[in-house]
Amino acid sequence: MNYTKKIGLTALSFFAFLLLSTQMGWSQEWSLVNAESSLKVSGTSSLHDWTIDSGKQSGTLVFKNLETGEIEGCSLSVKVEGLESGKRAMNKNTYKALKHDTHKNITFNVVDVLETTAQSDNSFLVKTKGDLVIAGVKKRITLNFTLIKEGSSATLKGEKKINMTDFNIDPPTALLGTITTGDAITITFKTKFK
Repeated sequence: MNYTKKIGLTALSFFAFLLLSTQMGWSQEWSLVNAESSLKVSGTSSLHDWTIDSGKQSGTLVFKNLETGEIEGCSLSVKVEGLESGKRAMNKNTYKALKHDTHKNITFNVVDVLETTAQSDNSFLVKTKGDLVIAGVKKRITLNFTLIKEGSSATLKGEKKINMTDFNIDPPTALLGTITTGDAITITFKTKFK
């Protein structure tokens, strides 16, 4: 092989390496770490306030640019029967209200990233629109959250208020209807991806 061809092949190999490295740097898919993530649903009732924790989550976070905190997409799935209040009767009423027999998961998928604003070198405010599906009903919602980069992991933190009736869910009742829950609930999350 002559000297000119060698230089040409070396340059081509280097260019291909740079191209591949750039693509890897600009599009990275990370997976949700269930054991290090939390999601709480809180609300009110005629008796007392209540909270339910999610124990079974999965999802992915795709970065467009890791350095600037720009995401390309994010998906989250919460198993309905993984929701836990610590009270068996309340769990049963929750699963029934969420129609768990036919709709096993609650899902959220980002469909549009509206804005990403740096708060520091490793913290960003991200404003998105996405599809939230609860009990088989899909609604397009806005969801804003803080993205924090921590070495080889990223954490999303935020909260969202919704009404159960917007998803055709009848707020659960207990003791023959003498205890009723309020329509409004707050979803608070701290979700880690690696």
